[in-house]
Amino acid sequence: MPLNVIHVGLGGWGGNWARIAIPRVPDVDVVAVVDIDAGTRADVLAAMKRPDLPGFASLDEALGAVSAHAVIITAPAVTHVPLALEALDAGKHVLVEKPFANTVEEAAVAVRRAAEKNLVLQVSQNYRFYPAPRAVQRLLTAGEIGEISAINIDFRQWDNDAPKSTHRHYRFPHPLINDMAIHHFDLLRKMTGQEAVSVYAKVGDPSFSRYDEEASAVIIIEMESGLVVSYRGSWVSRGTPTAWAGEWAIDGEKGQIEFTSRLGDNPDGDRVSLRRPGGEPAAVGLEDMPLFGRSAGLQHFAQSIASGTVPETAGAGNLGSLALMAAAARSAVSGRTEPVIIPEV
Repeated sequence: MPLNVIHVGLGGWGGNWARIAIPRVPDVDVVAVVDIDAGTRADVLAAMKRPDLPGFASLDEALGAVSAHAVIITAPAVTHVPLALEALDAGKHVLVEKPFANTVEEAAVAVRRAAEKNLVLQVSQNYRFYPAPRAVQRLLTAGEIGEISAINIDFRQWDNDAPKSTHRHYRFPHPLINDMAIHHFDLLRKMTGQEAVSVYAKVGDPSFSRYDEEASAVIIIEMESGLVVSYRGSWVSRGTPTAWAGEWAIDGEKGQIEFTSRLGDNPDGDRVSLRRPGGEPAAVGLEDMPLFGRSAGLQHFAQSIASGTVPETAGAGNLGSLALMAAAARSAVSGRTEPVIIPEV
């Protein structure tokens, strides 16, 4: 029996969800869509080839008109928690796009509400659902490189050509940290099995940047074992673009792992190599994933609801990634050289 869902937020990335990510998952059936803009609703329904699907301007209208088990929220980040609370209070399970919220305090309200209602609240950390990071996690868990001594992460893209007046990405709050690095922070926690304890971020904003806030940053993260992670990210790099998950080098006592993931919206570019001391990097075999990324995460959501189990990216578990994101943004804004202590956030 498919999971009946209401999909809220069809603009931009939300429209991509509607056209591509959701239709790939046979376990899920959209019974209504919600977007404040009638033109956007009509365009997306036409692209879905479901022009007669009920469409509404608000979640409240949809909840009162159709029967659904869950709500998928892909509206702007500032609306994530208010919409999640509305859905949870109506007795619906919730899958929400990242970032979960712009503050840990706000996200915690939704986490508590989901627990009170005994409902699933999952965050779409889609980069977890690709073969390369899953293979790296297995290697690290098995102790293939022994104690980890350092992790270096690079993310490079050029996204600075569109007119400032028409490209809303330039106006995102913390477009590098909140919109992009949150993926890398979440992968870091997943693969190492550790929480971050402190972070220092120094942002760079060249004169040619069209971003309102940071276009690039260098971030130093300390994990609970004392492991130090170096992160370099940029939306205005003229270097060779990385895949969306970045380029990673994980050094250990018994070798080094390098990997990259999500070259496009598919796993074709996922690569993992393992280098032993004195040897050459050797490719690591990756699992075949018929569903990947957002679609795999959505299937995981449906299966968690059906089985009564806690999803891998449950809202409560995502608070560590959100706290690292919020602490990095706080450090960047402060201009101070002392790291931000993450448990305080």
